[in-house]
Amino acid sequence: MEFEIGPSKRARQAFSFDDIAIVPSRRTRDPKEVSIQWQIDAYKFELPMLAAPMDSVVSPETAIEIGRLGGVGVLNLEGLWTRHENPRIALGEISSLPQEQAIRRMQALYAAPISPELIKSRIAEIRAAGVTVAGALSPARTAEFHKVVVDAGVDLFIIRGTTVSAEHVATENAPLNLKKFIYDLDVPVIVGGVATGQSAQHLMRAGAAGVLVGFGGGSAHTTRNVLGIEVPMASAVADVASARRDYMDESGGRYVHVIADGSVGKSGDIAKAIACGADAVMMGSPLAKAVEAPGMGWHWGQEAAHEELPRGNRVHVGTVGSLQEILKGPSHTADGSMNLFGALRRAMATSGYSDLKEFQKVEVVISRG
Repeated sequence: MEFEIGPSKRARQAFSFDDIAIVPSRRTRDPKEVSIQWQIDAYKFELPMLAAPMDSVVSPETAIEIGRLGGVGVLNLEGLWTRHENPRIALGEISSLPQEQAIRRMQALYAAPISPELIKSRIAEIRAAGVTVAGALSPARTAEFHKVVVDAGVDLFIIRGTTVSAEHVATENAPLNLKKFIYDLDVPVIVGGVATGQSAQHLMRAGAAGVLVGFGGGSAHTTRNVLGIEVPMASAVADVASARRDYMDESGGRYVHVIADGSVGKSGDIAKAIACGADAVMMGSPLAKAVEAPGMGWHWGQEAAHEELPRGNRVHVGTVGSLQEILKGPSHTADGSMNLFGALRRAMATSGYSDLKEFQKVEVVISRG
């Protein structure tokens, strides 16, 4: 549905996860008979989730623990872990600073140069634990460091930015040709964020194995206020899932995974993201609340430390339990902040669906929260 803003401008209505609800079907199912396994390329996971590449969420240690619990921990390869030999000093400083000093000090800490040797050692640490290794770079750093990352043995390569396009125009520097770049790599590449079907299709045609939908960051992100850019997630995921169907027809059946990245803060948001067409979710703030999280109860994205235009905050999220409790339970809260994927399993069972692909067909309604 479109609305007239003025004589020369129209806008379409879009919906967030809070605006919709899942409708139970005529049958239910035993939760033990529901599968929430997810597979991308050759990698199969017990949980359909990636931990966002944010320094307050993923360290080598938490990446290993998340991998053991059935998910994927994505390490930020241009964060504190690859800029400082002992990042725990910087992490402790960030977690203890007064609010009015936090952004300026974070800018200084993130200005330290990225070390290729630290990239190698962090990846090697995760690989030695026997879990799937995933690392993320921004589009601006991908051309510079991708060979180091791939040679170090990463399994999944994530190119993640506020918005990522297959056609980036620049006059001073040669743009990153994603189509050529992705096809030259020997590992699956997940790219994003995008917010429209058209943008997603460009990345699918470039060879992406997965597309991140949204702008990431969630509670720690201020892109809407700073840049005026946002697309509510329910509509964005549904739009990209529809574009994926068109691309499958165009490509002869090539399936590209849709991953909701942002505004996934509680268990119900995961179920709604899958219901709108996502195959998996990328999460930040729920995992930042774990006692093992490197942010020690604080949460921020790299955008918060941007040298010219910070687009994020350091947010106090506190702690609610261990990674085990947050991801798989048992839950000691009733607010959807723990046992996230046990809740997904029950949502699917209540709706009568046995796997994620089937659950994408569930009926949703507009509920306005």
